[in-house]
Amino acid sequence: MPENINDSYYKDAIRAVDAKFEAQKIAFAPLAFQAVRALLELGLLKAVSDSGDGGLGFAEAARQADIPLYGAKVLLEIALGMNIVKVLPDADSGEERFILGKIGWFLLEDDMTRVNFNFVNDVCYKGAFELTKSVKDGKPLGLEVFGSGGKTIYEILSVLPEHVRKSWFAFDHFYSDIGFAEALPVVFSRNPKKIIDIGGNTAKWALCCCRYDPRVEVTIVDLPGQIAEAERNIAQSGFSGRIRTVACNILDAQTAVPGGADIIWMSQFLDCFSLEEVTRIMGKVRSAAGTEADVFVFEPLWDRQRFKAASYSLQATSLYFTCMANGNSKMYRYDELVQAVEKAGFVIAGACHNVGSNDYSLLHFRGRP
Repeated sequence: MPENINDSYYKDAIRAVDAKFEAQKIAFAPLAFQAVRALLELGLLKAVSDSGDGGLGFAEAARQADIPLYGAKVLLEIALGMNIVKVLPDADSGEERFILGKIGWFLLEDDMTRVNFNFVNDVCYKGAFELTKSVKDGKPLGLEVFGSGGKTIYEILSVLPEHVRKSWFAFDHFYSDIGFAEALPVVFSRNPKKIIDIGGNTAKWALCCCRYDPRVEVTIVDLPGQIAEAERNIAQSGFSGRIRTVACNILDAQTAVPGGADIIWMSQFLDCFSLEEVTRIMGKVRSAAGTEADVFVFEPLWDRQRFKAASYSLQATSLYFTCMANGNSKMYRYDELVQAVEKAGFVIAGACHNVGSNDYSLLHFRGRP
């Protein structure tokens, strides 16, 4: 069994009665999701939380959320079924009162859960209806809800509705950014003077590098829309003299990765491409890197997670790539990603797993002599 793979992937030990319950959760999942959305947006779950150990009855909950009693009942009853709330019997009045359960606490207070929930609701929910067609056609057909015109989400990211962009960037940055602090000492142990950041997005990594080392220079390579956002952030940070940008589509046959760097960095970038495209992109990186430059790939690999919740989140994120992002990429396992990179003329020189609280993997490649 591969390292860090959950035992339940290999053993079907669940009882039949429990399996049937899990199947019902799946059958009603879209309604359950929207019920949680209503609980959050109406402030009903917060009201239950604020009631503390005393709990909240139906009538009080309806009054505090400013909704009809009927609405409070249907939402709190499904919340009870999902273990979001628990019942606290009142011996004096006989009225059931609701208190917050552990799952409810995570829905209200956990950053990872909040980021994932908003991302699914704002970016993925409506388009997910086209998942079956997207799988058949290999295209992100769900993206048509935003009028994509057959493009990928990266090409239209700059013109998406503001609340969609906000949730997309919150999701994108939440996972990788937390690991930057641990990745920086590893990367800068190579004493780089010039770094190329492919897929630099909003310049978060480039800015971290410039703050970490006052001498380093960074070049960001990304699509024009992302470069425009990066340049705004660079200008505001005061690092315009040390960070330059190159706007291009890395998949375009006419584009090349700039040379002359000591380190080429890619954070949460290769998962945006199919394995065949990964090899093609890394062929360009190999031409730029030669045998001297160090290449670092920073990715969350679903078979290198410490917790099943993290692996599940990554497996589910693959579905976003299928129906919303590009139609052909996914969150990869360690072996399949490394093999795709090595096909382009690299050898893996090192791997650090469980970097940061979100368990990223920092993969170090060198050009094969």
